[in-house]
Amino acid sequence: MLKKVVLAAGAVLMGANLFNAAAASPDRTLIWSDEFNTDGPLNSEKWNFEEGFVRNHEFQWYADSNAYCQGGLLVLEARPANFPNPNYEEGSRDWRKSRKNIECTSASVNTRGKFDFKYGTIEVRARIPVGPGAWPAIWTLGNEMPWPSCGEIDIMEFYRIDGVPHILANAAWGKNRPNDAMWNSKTVPFTHFLEKDPEWASKFHIWRMDWDENALKIYLDDELINEVDLATTVNGKIGRGTNPMQQPHYVLLDLAIGGDHGGDISPDTYPVRYEIDYVRVYQ
Repeated sequence: MLKKVVLAAGAVLMGANLFNAAAASPDRTLIWSDEFNTDGPLNSEKWNFEEGFVRNHEFQWYADSNAYCQGGLLVLEARPANFPNPNYEEGSRDWRKSRKNIECTSASVNTRGKFDFKYGTIEVRARIPVGPGAWPAIWTLGNEMPWPSCGEIDIMEFYRIDGVPHILANAAWGKNRPNDAMWNSKTVPFTHFLEKDPEWASKFHIWRMDWDENALKIYLDDELINEVDLATTVNGKIGRGTNPMQQPHYVLLDLAIGGDHGGDISPDTYPVRYEIDYVRVYQ
């Protein structure tokens, strides 16, 4: 049964009214979803939790306690912290080990080994944080091969480019050297959305990817943000010429802070909340 969704402004809509026309078309069937309707811990039968300092020199330490369900939403919350890094090694050149203390915690969850899909439509309704330092994302990774030859699809990223907030929709695959990615990236200045609705940041929005054997198309509230021709997404030598966008991918949701793209964050901006109403996958 579809849930009621209570919006920030206080309006109440039935979940059935929130279906995108393409996602709810008669030729598509809902194959997997999480509506986050049960308060408390996130369902560990559907989701995995990342832990620690993970990637991109980000400021936060990922912890499972920073992901929880409340009021029909999954909340990924960044909070200030002050405790020792258990992996600290004096003099280490590894950024994950060179930090003596953990000053921020947040959450990153994924469905690896529990759910993946190849082609179809994924739809995520969420309200994202847009303050300094926030780097929320909705993305997928392929099951086979190391990154980037596994393939990465960024259905949504929000961060600052040269200090200017942008929303991004990207795809990445492998080139000829380890950790060397080819990117198809579309960046839209956040002002594009604010000009249409000055209250945009206070509201929930729907990100959708339609994916078949020929292309993937990424939408935000039915506006096409990026279209990627899968004839172009062929790995180089490291990926043995395979096409990572033609294999099953699993789903990731995370709230990063700072790092390579998030930028600086002020202590008085905590807590930072990234709220997800649902994740639905159709084929």
